[in-house]
Amino acid sequence: MKLQIAQISAFTDNVFKGNPACVIQLEEWLSDDLMLQIAKENAVAETAFFISHNEYFELRWFTPDIEMDLCGHATLATGHYIFTELNWDKKQIEFKTVSGDIIVDKEGDYYVLNFPSRQAKEAQLPDCIYDSLNIKPSKVLKSRDYLLIYDNEDDIRNIKVDKEKLDQINIDPGGVIVSASSNQYDFVSRFFTPQSTILEDPATGSAHCSLSPYWALELNKDEMVAAQISERSAILKCRNTDKIVYISGKACTYLKGEINI
Repeated sequence: MKLQIAQISAFTDNVFKGNPACVIQLEEWLSDDLMLQIAKENAVAETAFFISHNEYFELRWFTPDIEMDLCGHATLATGHYIFTELNWDKKQIEFKTVSGDIIVDKEGDYYVLNFPSRQAKEAQLPDCIYDSLNIKPSKVLKSRDYLLIYDNEDDIRNIKVDKEKLDQINIDPGGVIVSASSNQYDFVSRFFTPQSTILEDPATGSAHCSLSPYWALELNKDEMVAAQISERSAILKCRNTDKIVYISGKACTYLKGEINI
C-alpha cells in the first residue's frame, strides 16, 4: 500500500518554526494500531488522517503514543493541505471529529479554526507536576489540561521540566500549559505532555481553548495575539466567544512524498 504524505509547519510561515504535523489522506480507515505505528514512524507531535466525503471530511489525530481527542495544529495543517494540494475551491472546510464538527475558514494567508471553549477552573496541582517545575506557578487551574499561571514572561521562557518526575503522574492529566501576560503579545505560553515521547509541544492550538477564555477575562478583551515561546516558536490569533474560540494562524508545506506500508 502506498499513501501520499505531507509534512506541514503550522502556526507559522517559516518551515523551521511552528509545529510540524504530517497529513495523510485515506480512502478508508486503517486499523488504529497501524495508524499509531505510522504516527510513531513519522516522529512528529501529531499525524492527521482524513477521509474525503465530497462536502465534508472525517479527521483523526495520532501522536506517537496515543490517539488524541483534539489537535489544533494538525487540523490547521490538514486544512492547508486540502486548500493547497486538493485545490479546495470553497471558503471553508468542515471536519467531522470525535470532538464534534470543526470548521476551517481561509481568510487571506490565515486559516481560522473554530474550537470549543474550555473554561479552566481552580484546581490542586499533583505533587509530581509541582516537583517537576524549577519555577512554581502563582495560580493553578484545570480544564482538559492543567493551566499554570505565572507572574511574567521571563518565568515562562526559563521554565525547565524534570521529565522523570513529571512522568510519575498516575492519572490522565491531559497536558500542562504554562502561561503569563506579555508586553509584546497579549499572552505567551508553553505546553508539556506527561508520559509522552515528545515532552514539549512547539505550538498547541487546543491549549488555547483554555488560554483564550482565561486571558479574555483577565485582559478584558476578546481578540488577542498569542505567542507559544517554544524553541521553534509560533504565533496564534485568538477570538473569544462564550462557547467557541476562533484560533487562526498560517501554515507552510515542508515536504511531500509517499510512504509504503
